[in-house]
Amino acid sequence: MKSSKHCIFLLLAFLLPSFVSASSHREAPDITKTPKVDATDFYLFNSYEPGREDYLILAANYIPLQDGYGGPNYFTLDEDAVYDIHLDCNGNNCEDITFRFKFNNLLKGLAVPTPGGTTNAVPLRNIGPFSAGNTGALNVIETYTVDVVNHVAGTTAPVTDVGTFSTSFLKPSDNIGNKSITNYSAYAQTHIHNVNFPGFGQGRVFVGQRKDPFAVNLGEIFDLVNLNPLGPPNGARNTLEFKNVTTLMIELPKSMITASNNVCGAWTTASLNGKQVSRLSAPLVNEVVIGLPDKDAFNASHPADDAQFLDYVDNPTLPVLLNALFGVTAPTHSPRADLRAAFLTGVPGINANGGFSEMMRINLGTPATPKGSQNNLGLVAGDAAGFPNGRRPGDDVVDIELRAAMGFICHLGLGVCNTNDAPSGLLPYTDGAAISDADFSDAFPFFNEPCPGSPNSTTVMLKMSAATSPKKAFNPLQIKVDQKTGVITVPAQNDPSCIYKIDSNPEVKFQAIQQNAASWSFQVSP
Repeated sequence: MKSSKHCIFLLLAFLLPSFVSASSHREAPDITKTPKVDATDFYLFNSYEPGREDYLILAANYIPLQDGYGGPNYFTLDEDAVYDIHLDCNGNNCEDITFRFKFNNLLKGLAVPTPGGTTNAVPLRNIGPFSAGNTGALNVIETYTVDVVNHVAGTTAPVTDVGTFSTSFLKPSDNIGNKSITNYSAYAQTHIHNVNFPGFGQGRVFVGQRKDPFAVNLGEIFDLVNLNPLGPPNGARNTLEFKNVTTLMIELPKSMITASNNVCGAWTTASLNGKQVSRLSAPLVNEVVIGLPDKDAFNASHPADDAQFLDYVDNPTLPVLLNALFGVTAPTHSPRADLRAAFLTGVPGINANGGFSEMMRINLGTPATPKGSQNNLGLVAGDAAGFPNGRRPGDDVVDIELRAAMGFICHLGLGVCNTNDAPSGLLPYTDGAAISDADFSDAFPFFNEPCPGSPNSTTVMLKMSAATSPKKAFNPLQIKVDQKTGVITVPAQNDPSCIYKIDSNPEVKFQAIQQNAASWSFQVSP
């Protein structure tokens, strides 16, 4: 790669080792053996979709680190598993309501005649293009059911389609590629189902592959925080930028939810053969709070039994490690009442409901902040509708939790600790992988369509940004890519000390860099 006399060009390749962890991506030893039931992230927020502000959104993501080209089997959910989303709305640390998902993957056994006179089954997911309403060429049909389990009343009833009363719902195929599915967005939209939730009224449900909405500077975080934790909040790459997950999302009318203090807690679990193997609510708890010997036990546990993990919250090790690595001062108080509020009880006056267990809590009465006005640091930046009062797609939970671990909550005047308890609590800790509401839609199912498996031989998926010095924040640039010639063009920058940063997947090399008054051009090499 060449540099000009005006700018330095930095290539940051997105080569991600398959064994790395993320939010709750491969967070415990045992779950790495069964990725189909590995919960990656959980979201809970008052809907900010225009006209749907009276609804609550719950979303559980499963199957981490999916590559769009992961064929020929792709990423079906496990037929032998039970996937649950739980609600505790009375603060007793036990689920009142469970939304239970079960899946069925029907192999059609499509076959074609061969020159030898036989008709043989094909080895592929599809034998031609398919679309909404035209799935004859699709070889595997994925469906699911959802049951509402009322633990208080002791009843179980199926969710039904509003129009057909069917209890079985279609799940879209994963995004195989542009030749198989020419308009994936339109295809996936037809799999948003209007449904009747027994006891709750009408809402919507969607299950399908989505682009991973989580943002994290992954490798560096787990390599002894191999980054500048006080650098620009958008100065590093999001390692999950080109990964997919599978989303289970429901939309419930809040008017039908009865909650103590108007607060509900929620979490997701997955079970195989009657044994719970995955549990998730707040992000990063099992990664950076729970100790390695107890990670599998946490995944198998119930919120009512969380006292066994209390010492990890009251005496967290992450601040100690940050102190050793960077010389910042770890919070001095114990027990950590501030972290209890963030993870175990809810924040006083915001979303506390008398419970004491690790679950994500939300105040149903907090008005949703519209897209475009949300602060990605949520509650700690004055946006009461953001994390840890629930979690929205655009909440930068890594930065929030880094700051919470170092005692930022002690500086909010909530009475759970004092400013003197956290001398370094006001420092702007960050992993550098920025995310905000601008990255997402404000319409159900909110998360972006998944990265396609094809084409990828001539297409370079990248982001490009520029800064006036290495210590300054990088600002996004508009780019143009000629897929036939491999030429990338970006606007020229007037500042002679500018630095360009390129995040790419797959890794690319550049040659024949050319400059004119209006733009820079790069030739991509194989």
